[in-house]
Parts: sequence; C-alpha cells; structure tokens
Amino acid sequence: MPELPEVETTVRGLERHLRGERIVRVRQNRPDMRFPFPDGLVQALTGASVIALGRRAKYGLVHTDRGTTLIFHLGMSGRWRIDPIEADKHDHLVIETADHRFALCDPRRFGYVDLVDTEGLEHWPAFAVMGPEPLGEALTVDHLRSALKGRKQAIKLLLLDQKVVAGLGNIYVCEALFRAGILPRKAGGKVTRPALERLVPAIREVLTQSIADGGSSLRDYARPDGELGYFATRFDVYGREGEACHRCEGGTIRRIVQGGRSTWFCNTCQK
Repeated sequence: MPELPEVETTVRGLERHLRGERIVRVRQNRPDMRFPFPDGLVQALTGASVIALGRRAKYGLVHTDRGTTLIFHLGMSGRWRIDPIEADKHDHLVIETADHRFALCDPRRFGYVDLVDTEGLEHWPAFAVMGPEPLGEALTVDHLRSALKGRKQAIKLLLLDQKVVAGLGNIYVCEALFRAGILPRKAGGKVTRPALERLVPAIREVLTQSIADGGSSLRDYARPDGELGYFATRFDVYGREGEACHRCEGGTIRRIVQGGRSTWFCNTCQK
C-alpha cells in the first residue's frame, strides 16, 4: 500500500506538470473505484485551472481556481500515470490538459477520489479527526506524551492510529521505532520522554529519506513517471526476519504480528 512518502512523491511528480494548467478534458471510465465517483466530477473539473497541489496524511490534494479540491487516495495498488503511451484497462479516471494526460490507474480499485470545497477541507470527515502531520511542527515530544499518557496499547499500534499521528504506516513505524531503539510492543504510556525525544526525529528522518529516494516500491507502487522508488534498499528491519541487525552485534531481526500487521524489530537493541 502506498504510504506517506509514496503519496508525497506522487504529488511532487504531478505538480511539475499539472500546477498552473487548465484542465481541458476529464473522463471517467467506470462509475466507481472503492466508492462511487462524486456527482458532477467531470463538469466540476473540466475548464478548471490547477492552482496548487498538496498532501494530507496519505491523501493527495489537487486545488483548483473554482474553490474546489480533488482528494485522491491510492488505496493498495493505485498510481497516477503521466502521458502513458497506451491506455490501461485499469485507468479509471483520466484528466487532460493542453500538453499532458494524467491517468489514475488502480487494478485493485481500493483507491478513491472525492471533490470538496477547499475552504471546508479540514472538516472533511477523514481529516477532521486526524492528528498532526509527522513532518510538521505540530508533531512534538509534548504532543506524543499527551497522546500516549496512560495508554496500555503497544506503541507500534498507537503510532498507526491516525488520531495520534497522521499518515504513518507500517513500514515507517517499524523503521522509526528501530532508529529510536524502542520495542514495538512496549505500552505507549510506558515510553519515556528520552525515548520520545529520539522517536520524533527518527520519524522525520525515515520519512524524509524515503521521499528523497522516491518511496519504497513494494508490489504495485511506482512513481508517476514510471520509475521505482528505492528506499527499500535502506530497510533496517522491515521484511528482514532472521537477518542480522545492522546496528548491534548479535542482534537478529524478529517478526511478530500486532493488530493483524507484521512488525519487525531487533530483539537486542530495541528496549
């Protein structure tokens, strides 16, 4: 599933070709993806100019001069293709400008789009309950201490809770906890302030590095230009069960299941 760095990489790729451009044609190739396309989507976007692009958590945002924002979620296998040579049967939404074609391709159709008033964007149901952006200034040690206080649930699961931090996914939580030296099954309320002081920069560092690398190309994900991200070559723990730890001597990467998701960690240097 594309996570925050993959969505950020996608938005940056789209921005180079779409920002400032007028949409001349929109085509829906089916009535729905995970959910039905919003009513009037084609009419609302046709003739609109794209004034900015952005991201909130794992959602991409396309802002138009009509005061509306197209929100897209890539689901498990979605990606935008820019100027594809051939059409794909999984291109469910196609947006064209005078110079480029943008096709939202999603074989598994777990992705979706919505169209909302830009002024009310923060009140969109998914956004209204989200915690701070992990790369923003609002993610602080004090915020995490407050959000985790008295919590008995494992720190790994709490970091995946979008109400605690927006946009963190399984890969990057595993990697950040390793860099911070925190055992993923430790109760959130038991994580000390010094550990949180390591965790906040570790979260930012792992996300920033992945964005610079174009994301992690697992299974279906690729950047809009078709290239693959290569952050997966930097994984310290994710997917490395039974392998030696990169940091300590004698440590072995273990895998457990938490909340139905696999978790990888070093059995020696994460406490």
